[in-house]
Amino acid sequence: MPVQDKVRTLLDEAGTSYASEAGIKLADKPSPLYRLVVLSVLLSTRIKADIAVHAARELAPWNSPQKMFDATWQQRVDALGGAGYRRYDESTATALGQGAELLIDRYHGDLRRLRAKADGDPEEVRTLLVELPRLGPVGADIFCREAQLVWPELRPSFDSKALSGAKKLGLPTDPDELAGLVEGHDLARLAAALVRSTLQRGVAPAVR
Repeated sequence: MPVQDKVRTLLDEAGTSYASEAGIKLADKPSPLYRLVVLSVLLSTRIKADIAVHAARELAPWNSPQKMFDATWQQRVDALGGAGYRRYDESTATALGQGAELLIDRYHGDLRRLRAKADGDPEEVRTLLVELPRLGPVGADIFCREAQLVWPELRPSFDSKALSGAKKLGLPTDPDELAGLVEGHDLARLAAALVRSTLQRGVAPAVR
């Protein structure tokens, strides 16, 4: 199958971003960016992606650092547990409260201030992100993979799982070459689809 046909099939089969799946209409605005941070924290733990996405939906009422900080620890635990995010519910509930407090103190609850502090440097964005409790390098990569939709300076962002998916499908594993296969606004969708081809059994055979 020609590469372009393979990419189109991949996007059709698995090209929904994780943010969209979690009900986040991503935009360069404080609330959706914060919800993406929460999703990235949840996805970076050793838990199934669909459970993490469900948990992000359950946490949607606390869609700002201030609201998350004001929620009780037990409210956060209950929301996570209700989504099946039970193995790490208590520690994650604590980390989300601590992370919300950090974002309020350093960035007035607005991740666009973190972006401004990074001054267009993708690696600095990652460095600042990993200061958030429980996010870590994996979570920072997840955030950048999704946020490249609205923060173009992050393009192209393909983490190790996405590049593993590209290799599995016989697609380029050089990020710039891979990015050249789609328009800029489709990079986040492509990255998500490549991750799914790594994590979900049925994706790669459907594309091949």
